[in-house]
Amino acid sequence: MNENVLREGLLATAHSMVSSGLNAGTAGNASVRCARGFLITPTGRDYEDCSAADMALVAMDGSWQGAFAPSSEWRFHRDIFAAHPEAGAVLHAHSAFATALACHRRPIPAFHYMIARFGGDNIRCAPYATFGTQALSEGALTALEGRNACLLANHGMLVFGRDLRHTLALAIEFETLCEQYWRACQLGEPAILSPAEMAEVIEKFSTYGRPRPAIPDAAAD
Repeated sequence: MNENVLREGLLATAHSMVSSGLNAGTAGNASVRCARGFLITPTGRDYEDCSAADMALVAMDGSWQGAFAPSSEWRFHRDIFAAHPEAGAVLHAHSAFATALACHRRPIPAFHYMIARFGGDNIRCAPYATFGTQALSEGALTALEGRNACLLANHGMLVFGRDLRHTLALAIEFETLCEQYWRACQLGEPAILSPAEMAEVIEKFSTYGRPRPAIPDAAAD
């Protein structure tokens, strides 16, 4: 896709992170894969004050171009793109419920079948490391093995998807699950679906959101 189009899409996604309640102020960041590496939101900038031209271009070796430096979290964006060829965009937010659970360093078990939307029967919490460090990136990559979302201890959420629109939708869905889990825990420990029950759901999710296969024309047999 044209890099200018990706810049506009990334800025629109950053605005949507705020309007959807995923982010406030200058917290959080988002990126999108491009031919020259990836575009990422700039560090310490209010998105309302940004233009599409302000999105920083980062090469896979960490070098960057732009009027403003890239987000301090560029390392885990770069490493997710390198480790997951299917990832077209990455989003990190300090959303309220995901962050509350992350501050307890608490993974999310299979309290609801929609956990399978993120690739497995739980959502892991990566160990704490200082923001922007390679240690944080390495912990996040481990937590994301077989998953497309995780919590970052005492920090927030991290999600990737096939493109910006898909990734934003996943992040909103993830925050909703975090809220539901938090609320369910107010009544006590929620019932957890068994591995067999989740395996059945994961199998069903293998075709979730995909077009129905075409039925061969009988005349062609």
